[in-house]
Amino acid sequence: MPMSAHEIEALLRETFPDAEIQVGGSDGVHMSAMVVDESFRGKNRVQQQRAVYAALKGKMDGADGELHALALTTKVPER
Repeated sequence: MPMSAHEIEALLRETFPDAEIQVGGSDGVHMSAMVVDESFRGKNRVQQQRAVYAALKGKMDGADGELHALALTTKVPER
């Protein structure tokens, strides 16, 4: 079952409540997201992206994953 941008953002907000989050895409299966959060400071890109995937709570896992592809950008806020 496809996921709406709103559903993806809601899941991300649970883990990153103060983040700047932008979710795009129209088919609910191939989506994009940008997450800008202070918690990424000092972490490399792999660690940042793993944190985002963990926040999605398995929605991308396995053959039954609701979200097939997520073009992901993670950033630390500018000071």
